Amino acid sequence: MKITDMTHLMNIHTPGWVGYAGNKMYYAQNLQTKQIVAQRIDVALHSGTHIDGAMHGTDGMGDMASYSMDFLVSPGCVVDVSAQMDDWAVITPGMIEQAPVEVRDGDILIIHTGWHRYWEGRPQQDLVRYFCMHPGGGVELLQWMIDRKIKWFGVDCGSGDHAMNTSIRHQRPDLARQFEKKVGKSCEAFFGDYSYVHSRSGRKITDNIFPFHSWAFDVGLIHAENVGGDIELCLNKRGVIGAFPWRYDGLEASPCRIILIEDVKEEVEAIGPVARAIFDRR
Repeated sequence: MKITDMTHLMNIHTPGWVGYAGNKMYYAQNLQTKQIVAQRIDVALHSGTHIDGAMHGTDGMGDMASYSMDFLVSPGCVVDVSAQMDDWAVITPGMIEQAPVEVRDGDILIIHTGWHRYWEGRPQQDLVRYFCMHPGGGVELLQWMIDRKIKWFGVDCGSGDHAMNTSIRHQRPDLARQFEKKVGKSCEAFFGDYSYVHSRSGRKITDNIFPFHSWAFDVGLIHAENVGGDIELCLNKRGVIGAFPWRYDGLEASPCRIILIEDVKEEVEAIGPVARAIFDRR
C-alpha cells in the first residue's frame, strides 16, 4: 500500500478565499508557566485544503457529520488537464475523458490544473492568479459529472467553480473586465443561465453564478478545494481516494487531509453506525 498526501500545509499565512479571514493561531498557555502547552486556532472553514458540505450552498442537507466514510473514501482517479490550462481556461468533459487514466462511474475525481503552483509558499506564489484567475468547469462539466455519478470531486484551485463564475466577478471588477476582454463577452453572457428544480421544495431555480455550489450541491455532488501537497506524484493514477474532515454536527465545511492510496483493492465498506454516519440528531 502506498499513500500520497494531496494536502497543502496550513499555517498562519494560509489564505482564506477572497473576502474570508485568514487563520489565527496563538498560545493559550505555555510550558514554562503551566507545565503544558495549549494552543488555540481561529480558522475559516474554507481556508487551506478543505471539503465543502452541501449545506454550504443548499438547504437542509450535507453537514460534515452526515457523510459516511465510504462516501468520503472511495475508488477514484487524479486527472491531469494542466497542459490545456491557462488563465480562466474552461475545463470540459472531453479534457477529462482524453486523459490517460480511466474515469469510472461513481468515482471520486480529482482534477489537476497546475494552479496549485501559485499557492502560498510555493516558488511561483501568486495569490491573485490562484484565487481570481483559475480555470474551472461550466454547466456542461457539471452535467457530465452528474451523469457519471461522480461521488465528489476536488480541484487544485480556489473554488470548484470557475473563478469568474463566482462572486469574484463582483468583488474584482477590474479582473472581470480583463476576462470579458479576453473572451469578448460579459461574464453573464459567457457562462449563461442554468436552471434546476430544488430537490426538497420543488421550486424552479434559474441563476447565472456558482452552479457547482448550488445546483451541484442540491443533487449531492460536493467538492474539495485547494487540493495540493504532492498532487504531482498522483497524476493520471487510480486508487482509493480519501478526504478526512472533522466529524462535526452542523458544520458546513471542514479543513481535511486528502490522500491517494495505491496498491489496494478498490473496495471500501463503512462498518458501524459512526462510519456510516448514522446517529440521532439532537
